[in-house]
Amino acid sequence: MMFARPEWERFRERIASLPMSAQWWKRIFLGNAMDVEMDATGRVLISPELRAAAGLSKEIVLLGMGNHCELWDKATYEEQEAKALQGEMPDVFKEFSF
Repeated sequence: MMFARPEWERFRERIASLPMSAQWWKRIFLGNAMDVEMDATGRVLISPELRAAAGLSKEIVLLGMGNHCELWDKATYEEQEAKALQGEMPDVFKEFSF
C-alpha cells in the first residue's frame, strides 16, 4: 500500500493503537514501512526489499483506492480479480447505488 503522508499518519496511529495480541502484525506493517520519493520523471522507485516482499515482478498494477494506492504484481492481480468476479458480489454492494 502507498499512502500520502497525512493518510499514512492516520493509518499508522490506527495500527499502533492495536492491542499487544497484534504485535507481530504491527511490526510487519510499521517496521517495513518506508518513505519513497518520485524521481524527475514522476516515477516512484520501490526498494528491492519491498519489491521482493510484495512479490512484484516487472509488470505491476497501480490501483487508486480512495485514501491510498495499492501496488500489485500484474499476474497476481489478474488472478485475484478473476476469482472475485467468479464469486458472488458482497451483500454490501447489492443495494449500493452507482
